Amino acid sequence: MSFSDLPLINAFLNTMSAACLIAGFRYIHKGNRVAHQRCMTGALAASILFLISYLTYHGHRAYVLHIGPTRFLEPAWFRPFYLSILVSHTILAVVIVPLVLMTFSRAVKGRLELHKKIARWTWPLWMYVSVTGVLIYVLLYQLFPQAPTSMR
Repeated sequence: MSFSDLPLINAFLNTMSAACLIAGFRYIHKGNRVAHQRCMTGALAASILFLISYLTYHGHRAYVLHIGPTRFLEPAWFRPFYLSILVSHTILAVVIVPLVLMTFSRAVKGRLELHKKIARWTWPLWMYVSVTGVLIYVLLYQLFPQAPTSMR
């Protein structure tokens, strides 16, 4: 395994997070609180591992390889669509962190009514961030591979 494998690993971790989120949603609606807790803990673990891997990859690119972030340039006709997905994903990825932490904190403390109130917002945003993370990987590394950019 090398640093060039990390985007694929990141996509896998986002996929795992989304799968855990879907399963957790289904379990809580079936009344299976224990399975829900396990799935949501799995989603949190996958997201934490994703963040570590993401920061490691981009830190390595910037500080070791002196390569800037990958810019989506081609095909030009698709660039506005890609950028709209990327911008919404990035903004919500920042917003979701405190929401996830509050939602988990309320669940762990047994404040279930407050947990339910915030989870109604947290779950769809977290799901969107996870799914668009995979979509960004597919677009940037599989469908429309882009040439790396230099920071120099």
